[in-house]
Amino acid sequence: MSDAPAAAPRPNAVVAVLAFAGIVVSLMQTLVIPIVPELPRLLDAPASDTAWAVTATLLAAAVATPVVGRLGDMFGKRRMLLISVVMLIAGSVVCALSDSLVPMIIGRVLQGLASGVIPLGISIMRDELPAERLAGSTALMSASLGIGGALGLPAAALIADNFSWHVLFWTSAGMGVVALTLVSLFVPESRVRTGGRFDLVGGIGMAAGLVSLLLGISKGADWGWTSGTTIGLFVAAVVILLAWGWFELRTEQPLVDLRTTARRQVLVTNLASIAVGFAMFAMSLVLPQLLQLPAQTGYGLGKSMLTAGLVMAPSGLVMMLTAPISAAVSKARGPKTTLMIGALIVAAGYVINIALMTEVWHFVLAACVIGAGIGFTYGSMPALIMGAVPASETAAANSLNTLMRSIGTSSASAIAGVILAQMTTDFGGYALPSENGFKVVLAVGAGAALLAFAVASFIPRQRVADEPVTPATPVTSVTEAATKS
Repeated sequence: MSDAPAAAPRPNAVVAVLAFAGIVVSLMQTLVIPIVPELPRLLDAPASDTAWAVTATLLAAAVATPVVGRLGDMFGKRRMLLISVVMLIAGSVVCALSDSLVPMIIGRVLQGLASGVIPLGISIMRDELPAERLAGSTALMSASLGIGGALGLPAAALIADNFSWHVLFWTSAGMGVVALTLVSLFVPESRVRTGGRFDLVGGIGMAAGLVSLLLGISKGADWGWTSGTTIGLFVAAVVILLAWGWFELRTEQPLVDLRTTARRQVLVTNLASIAVGFAMFAMSLVLPQLLQLPAQTGYGLGKSMLTAGLVMAPSGLVMMLTAPISAAVSKARGPKTTLMIGALIVAAGYVINIALMTEVWHFVLAACVIGAGIGFTYGSMPALIMGAVPASETAAANSLNTLMRSIGTSSASAIAGVILAQMTTDFGGYALPSENGFKVVLAVGAGAALLAFAVASFIPRQRVADEPVTPATPVTSVTEAATKS
């Protein structure tokens, strides 16, 4: 994993390879969905324990994303991207070889550690691409999270229906090897680095705070929202993150520069990102369930997991197609306008789905409209973040923005779970989520998109940055960085 590629960067190759790597990472998160109901049987473990195969990835990703972003700024973004992809491959192989719960959880943790690939890729693009290519390329890279998720579901369902479940993880490992090879060949190592000392105490503090918060959100429905464990985790999260913030403001080389994060453009964009992440994930929770519920319920369509995945797949293609449109709007009107337009499109998609939910094409239409809106919003966020932070902090700032979206998606899962658990109907002696329950979740998704629109309106129209958006003076070693500081 050499830091110095032999040839000068080729923009088209860099963009294509980084976007592919982002799609591979988001595919990894989707591949396990078809086998989640079968994991208790496959791993000979209770369902409450096998749920950790999903939760472990979420927690690992939350911790790894900001840490890897900071390490990328310090020691090389390409280097950390390669390490992240290696973690994905290793985790996939461990899962593919596992037949019991503990190795599966270990493998899923390793896979979660690869989640920093997308913000690292955006940061590499900022350092290496010509200015005229940056907006469209970062929009595509940012949207790769949604693209991989939408395309991964039908692919995973197809593999799970026709092959051993282990093939899902061998597929993930194989795609990881391809991504690793392509990154090694075509992506250069940026010379824009901060060097310095890693904030270990800050890293431990952020990890403890985020794990407490996300564990409470993701497991609260299982443990009970008023249980001592859940409340204790939320209290611990507040206390730890407040102490962590106090420490970060007083250390010379913090894991997260909270003063930069507090800039209005960065702060408001991150708040809007939580709402956008919530709005995006509500679609992924509701549409597949409605498509697969028995037709005898009167509102389910009785389709297979593969059909449900195929219905969702066009939304990923729409995200890809809207990336250049998002960039063009940002160039003409500013990324703030793009974010606000995208939020309105997402809200419109949910309204369409509330009104139309009786035919397969209704769901395809709603998914595509929501996908278009996500393409706009995800495309605008890197531009807003990079317009307000110095080049030497790009990876850390983009990683934090990605984390905010993850908090939004985790919150969507928890809130939707509560709504659907409370609003049920009896079907053959079983309690199923009611049609009104699904409509309420869709309405909440629309509300989250409108909240993102309202929050985005407070983003300043003029880019505010202490340093220009062009790459900073290269720092090639930690010693040089210390000398310069």
